[in-house]
Amino acid sequence: MIAADRDALAAPASNGSTEASFEAVFEESRRRVLGLCLHLTGNREDAEDAAQETFLAVHKSLSRFRGDCRISTWVYRIAIRAALRVKAKRAATESLDVEPSSSPADPALEKERASQLRRALSRLTFEHRTVLALFSLDGLSHREIAKTLGIPEGTVWSRLHLARKKLEAELKLLGYEL
Repeated sequence: MIAADRDALAAPASNGSTEASFEAVFEESRRRVLGLCLHLTGNREDAEDAAQETFLAVHKSLSRFRGDCRISTWVYRIAIRAALRVKAKRAATESLDVEPSSSPADPALEKERASQLRRALSRLTFEHRTVLALFSLDGLSHREIAKTLGIPEGTVWSRLHLARKKLEAELKLLGYEL
């Protein structure tokens, strides 16, 4: 979670120092936003474009942040919309940037497994990749994902369940050993 919550932002923002608030939000969230954008867009270049678009929007709108949700929820919403826009501008991507484990027993096998995982993830819908990324990578709870996406918590549960089932089916089709 982003440590720079709405209470931490309130003091600098009320003193007219949105620059300090923005720097705090940026430093706390840049890696997670880039990771989320990477999983949603499918490649590093698009993810960097979406992350840049996200932080431009955050910078522009931070003084108008109402504080009716966590700052992380607000930033994630902006990032998801930015990733959708970037993805819509470009043709479908071929892969996700998934790194193999740091100490593979067999580097060739690990590289193949990572490639299979990228292909399987790229076949999931945007909605399924989004809930998987927010849950598995960012560690958000079902309730936090629901608030971030503006959907009922039950919908998060079902999307996550379906995403896992579809990912497992795709991996089996590709010969990925679970």
